[in-house]
Amino acid sequence: MVSRIALMVTMSSVVMLASSAAAAAAELRAGAAKVDITHPDGPVSGPLFSKALIISNGDTTVALVCLDVVSIGEIGYIKDDFLPKLRARIESELHIPPQHVIVNASHCHGIPCDDALDRTFQAVKAASEKLVPVRVGMGDSHEDRVSENRRLKLKSGREADVRHAYSLPPDEEVAEAGPIDPQIGLLRLDALDGRTVAVVYNFAVHPIQGMPDSGNTSDMTGFASQVIEDNLDDGAIAVFFQGCGGDINPLYYKDVSHPRSAEVLGNILGLSTLKGLNAIKTTPDDRLVILNDTIALPREDLAPKIVEIEAEQLRLARSLGGTSLNLKTFLELAGKYGEAPQFPSYYSHLYLHEQALGRNDTSMLDTKNRANMQAYIENVNTMEELTRVNTNLALLKMHHAQNVAAASRTIDVEVCGLRIGEFVLVTFPGELTVRIGLGIKQRSPHPKTFVAGYTNGYIYYCPTVEQLANRGHAQEDSDCILAEEWQEQFETHVEGLLKRL
Repeated sequence: MVSRIALMVTMSSVVMLASSAAAAAAELRAGAAKVDITHPDGPVSGPLFSKALIISNGDTTVALVCLDVVSIGEIGYIKDDFLPKLRARIESELHIPPQHVIVNASHCHGIPCDDALDRTFQAVKAASEKLVPVRVGMGDSHEDRVSENRRLKLKSGREADVRHAYSLPPDEEVAEAGPIDPQIGLLRLDALDGRTVAVVYNFAVHPIQGMPDSGNTSDMTGFASQVIEDNLDDGAIAVFFQGCGGDINPLYYKDVSHPRSAEVLGNILGLSTLKGLNAIKTTPDDRLVILNDTIALPREDLAPKIVEIEAEQLRLARSLGGTSLNLKTFLELAGKYGEAPQFPSYYSHLYLHEQALGRNDTSMLDTKNRANMQAYIENVNTMEELTRVNTNLALLKMHHAQNVAAASRTIDVEVCGLRIGEFVLVTFPGELTVRIGLGIKQRSPHPKTFVAGYTNGYIYYCPTVEQLANRGHAQEDSDCILAEEWQEQFETHVEGLLKRL
């Protein structure tokens, strides 16, 4: 009897030890690090960083990397060989497969140092050397005070966008503005002692506000990350993953009455992110899945659209007519007729005097002046529209040349799906517009799904089918190499990807 009891105790101990060993083997581990990649020349208003987060459950290891740059290749200072070289070095020295390396650009327009590749690898290596067991938590927060949709639907049915490259249409032509995505997606990784190792936050915005001194800056998301890190444990890293910000601007982007400051908006975003992070409770969770697919998306034949927009360009130029006024006389009249619309040319008694004598000389002068002013304004509006057409036509021609040179009707892009516990992230290399991200979130089978553009390469703007119908009249639809079929193909693939996570 004693022997049987001893045997049962021994077997129970073996089972407990085996379970403990299995649990230890399956635990999630994470490490994070950051390296300054700010270019040393010129004034700096906010440093640029490469940040790395390594996550592993023993069977799978993933490297999440975010750079404070405009893109991963194609445009800006990070060249096309950056991603393959970084992945090759990570695989060679750290043994993480290339398809498990996810690299996102914050899309700030700052200038990185020349050795950003080496420094980024150092961040990844440092993160890999800091792996500790972690508990996982996810959630979200809300921020609707820092951004606005930059596409304007006009009463004519066309759309325009809010850019510094050209002026806006007259207010009376604007019918409505588009939506924003105020959701901040959150992942929190805490060490077993409660110390926060890293947080990932995902938000859709263009970090292009700049600073009053025009210094080099990581812009509003850089300031937001600093606020977050300053209020977490020492050494905690805030990793920003840019969302579907293709048609999202910072609030008051065209303001000419106040100095432009990304710090103000960044502080607001950072505080809202902290509010959500503070509500997250972390728990043990070893689920880590990454899927990396390559899909071929169709390129558009832009030649017919170029012919159409060139005809529009010529029509606008020919519609300009001569006017009696120039800028000097227009401004003089605009001041008088705006200040005193009833009696702009002189004091009221002259109008009354002429009326009593049966004359209306001054009133007739006002009629002529108003007609001349209206003709001048119509020319100005036409010239402003022409600047928009000229700018977007140049984009169409650039991308037509690229598509022809590619000698392929499709372009291969990476689409990644990542699951860490209940946190789900879909990535894509293009500048996705906000409705794309909102749609993916709404249709996802996972309650908290987030979307990151600007990841693992760069293929310019990727607007909706409806926005592409406007091609030639706004940046997002003109600065695009894809045919409208791309959206259905991409969203169908993402639907299957999410089911596999």
